[in-house]
Amino acid sequence: MPSASGGGQRTRTPQPITEDEAQAHIHGICFKNGPPARVGVELEWFVHDLLDPGRRVEPERLTAAVAALRDLPLGSPLTQEPGGQLELSSLPAGSLTECVGTASAELAAVRGLLRERGMRLAGYGLDPWLPPRRLLDHPRYRAMETYFDRTGTAGRVMMGSSASVQVCLDAGTDEPGPFSIARRWLLAHLLGAVLVAAFANSPLREGRPTGWRSTRQAVWADLDVARTNAPAAGPDPRAAWASYALDAPVLCVRAEEGPWAVPPAGLTFREWIRADGSVPGRRRPGVADLEYHLTTLFPPVRPHGHLELRMIDAQSGEDGWIVPLAVTMALFDDPAASEVAYRAVKPLADSAGPGPAPRNPLWRRAARLGLTDPELQATAATCFAAALEALPRLGADAGLQAAVADFTDRYVMRGRCPADDTLDAYAREESHQ
Repeated sequence: MPSASGGGQRTRTPQPITEDEAQAHIHGICFKNGPPARVGVELEWFVHDLLDPGRRVEPERLTAAVAALRDLPLGSPLTQEPGGQLELSSLPAGSLTECVGTASAELAAVRGLLRERGMRLAGYGLDPWLPPRRLLDHPRYRAMETYFDRTGTAGRVMMGSSASVQVCLDAGTDEPGPFSIARRWLLAHLLGAVLVAAFANSPLREGRPTGWRSTRQAVWADLDVARTNAPAAGPDPRAAWASYALDAPVLCVRAEEGPWAVPPAGLTFREWIRADGSVPGRRRPGVADLEYHLTTLFPPVRPHGHLELRMIDAQSGEDGWIVPLAVTMALFDDPAASEVAYRAVKPLADSAGPGPAPRNPLWRRAARLGLTDPELQATAATCFAAALEALPRLGADAGLQAAVADFTDRYVMRGRCPADDTLDAYAREESHQ
């Protein structure tokens, strides 16, 4: 989830933007044209007590630790999510090896400081023990809470109890071929269900199984349809994304002072542009309002100039995040692996059923069943094998290749995902009680 950064970039009387200007602006900033060259990763973590992960870390204790973390010489931004989760967002790297090396070193520094203070980073798609809470009292998060509370509790769970591995890749080129923007956009949405299933790691909530291997994905699927669904499929991702963004409801309107306004339910950004200024906030939107609106959209693949793949659960262990990063990059940025992946996932379009991701039956199967689903397991096996072959061509070292090979053998080839380890441990504990 995006942080509250940018909240101070407001003007009292913005120059109103027209629909044509808004569409052109979205076209210009959301899909940067160019061959794949860079990679990044955004890693979200829970902060748990070092000795008792089921014990809530007191806000004052966590706040003091975060303040100390700000003094570390990190090159990557380190931010907090609404529930106190930490997010390390790596800077764009020119290679997989560089990205992994930099992020690993910075995470080691963060872990060391937290350990000194009796805390640790924990990687799960959803906190398995603690109920959600909103720790940060920022106007953005107050407005989000109000907005999502209209339709249930999923918004609070998403804000306060979820964490992910978000892989960031270049959008591609306008030239036809495996690196075209249209092809990579389609691949991301078809491959996304496979990534959900392979890396599902959130089967518990408040200490009990939920019936989902990726409860985090199930929570996202229960949120605002017009904000978390994928855009309509089509040959032109720029046009599809622009229409999606303009027709998404406005979540909040920033204010110089006081709380941020939450508009009437269903008011889209397009309708706000067309309004006479009476709603919301008695003014029409400007460019800054549009750019902020884009940060409140949460589809499984989000274009930020680059493509941000948002469907992967946070992974357990200090370096569990490396495998989804390596596999995803290999399947997108190596031409041979990308072709294998595209051919493997294309038939899944017939299984997806009606409706866009993440609500269609394929994505729900992925979240509920993981790789126990035979179709998803077979597709994952093909994709992971292609990724393994591609890693040497991408300059991955022996350790990184071994990590992907081990994950493939331990999970993919056995029709398992990390959530199955958690469920097995839970069953053992229950049998001993």
